[in-house]
Amino acid sequence: MRTRLTPFAKLLILIVVVAALFFGYRMFTNSGGADLSSNDPETAEQKEDSPKADQKPTDFEAKSFNFTPPAPQNGTLKGVVELGAAGFNSFIVEVDRDKNWRLKKAEWGNSLVYDGLASGKDITQGLKQYIADMLDYGVGGRDIHFVVSSGAAKVAATQKIISGIKTLGYVVNTVTPEKEAQLALRAALPDTYRDKAFVVDIGSGNTKISWVEGAGVTGLETYGAKYYVDNTDASEVYLDVRSKAAKVPSSKTQTCFIIGGVPFQLAKQVRQDEERYTVLKAPGSYEAEGAKEEAGLNIYNAIADVTGCQQFVFDWDANFTIGFLLTL
Repeated sequence: MRTRLTPFAKLLILIVVVAALFFGYRMFTNSGGADLSSNDPETAEQKEDSPKADQKPTDFEAKSFNFTPPAPQNGTLKGVVELGAAGFNSFIVEVDRDKNWRLKKAEWGNSLVYDGLASGKDITQGLKQYIADMLDYGVGGRDIHFVVSSGAAKVAATQKIISGIKTLGYVVNTVTPEKEAQLALRAALPDTYRDKAFVVDIGSGNTKISWVEGAGVTGLETYGAKYYVDNTDASEVYLDVRSKAAKVPSSKTQTCFIIGGVPFQLAKQVRQDEERYTVLKAPGSYEAEGAKEEAGLNIYNAIADVTGCQQFVFDWDANFTIGFLLTL
């Protein structure tokens, strides 16, 4: 025998069903099924600032760069030695009165000399030999300069070498990260690109971003390619680099002149012959080799992402210490 529901029972069942549908919908919209197109300001801001590591550009439209810097006329040879935390970089350039310059000789990562001096060997004698090599090349004694970054100045071994240099009568120039950014721009940015390009120097300890603003140069510092040593999260680095690079005026993001250790490794993969300028591939076109390169690509990607720049030009000759010579 079938039991018939009373009208009141039917009403109760209808109310229960409607209530279940309502609360189920509320739970869905407040969880993973939330509308990502929400106009809520906080949600929009989080979406804007979220890392986009999975959206690395894999191709750039700008694949070539045709530019020949003016050659120095009746220039003078000048030498500069960069004191790093683990070695020396030295450069000899020819510079004329108009600050046109040409690299004549470069030695990167001369760690053997550094290690010998830092280990307690006679610093004065070792430095004399190092300086003598520059003198033999034709650089005048008064045209040899020493520059140390603020990061390297904190290393005890570097301080010993600085003291030795001073005993020989040379001045050791220490620069801040902001000053390094300005000097990198001075060496890497051609005058014809001052109004339409910016400069990036990705170092191990920090990354410097710079551009010309009015009569001066703006230089910003962010994480370097060895941030992983301090267990810093890649997303944190990405967002910080992105926030700094976002300050570059859009009128100057047509081209980026880029230097530094990781860009050097990336440029080696695509360099044609002995060209001075090499256009890098898009960040997503590289497979990182090692933790440092992976970190550098994260920085590179953040800059490319927020600026929209599609022409990153590596300069094989430029260095912030050469920029120092050009300001003398």
